[in-house]
Amino acid sequence: MSLERREFLKLSAATVAFTAFGGLGLDLTTVQAAADLSKLKGSKQTTSVCCYCSVGCGLIVSTGLEGKGRAVNVEGDPDHPINEGSLCPKGASIWQLTENDKRITKVLYRAPNSDKWQVKSYEWALDEIAKRVKKVRDAAFIAKDAKGQTVNRLEAIASVGSAAMDNEECWIYQQMLRALGLTYIEHQARI
Repeated sequence: MSLERREFLKLSAATVAFTAFGGLGLDLTTVQAAADLSKLKGSKQTTSVCCYCSVGCGLIVSTGLEGKGRAVNVEGDPDHPINEGSLCPKGASIWQLTENDKRITKVLYRAPNSDKWQVKSYEWALDEIAKRVKKVRDAAFIAKDAKGQTVNRLEAIASVGSAAMDNEECWIYQQMLRALGLTYIEHQARI
């Protein structure tokens, strides 16, 4: 069988038209989804931001009012200007961050040159972090540069922000970092 160019184009156009307009027998009418909303009855909805990437998609977290007060459902926020209710696979599975039996719930510390983890309290961890930041700041703080100009900076510590923080949290966080003198302040949204 030999096809001329014109005949090939006609056959291709007919195939596309046949496929596009229901030639495969598919019913393209709107279907009403049937969701189980019983777990959402009596829950409180709170907006949040997805923590996975730097896009900052909006979420609606439903929290049960009775019992433990834990998240019972997480879905995309249709009123959010970035994602308009849609979520990527990671964002759609974000509920597993809170409802996961393998989630670490204690502070684990591994001492230098050790191969074992130790369980520590949150108070110990916060005190230890504060001590170490102060030690590095005291040792590496630069008050004046080589020209004798006041610079008040700390180049020995850097920070990379998180996509899970909203604008207000980022502002407070970077103000704290600048008060320490940090110059290397980044955010995941710029990387």
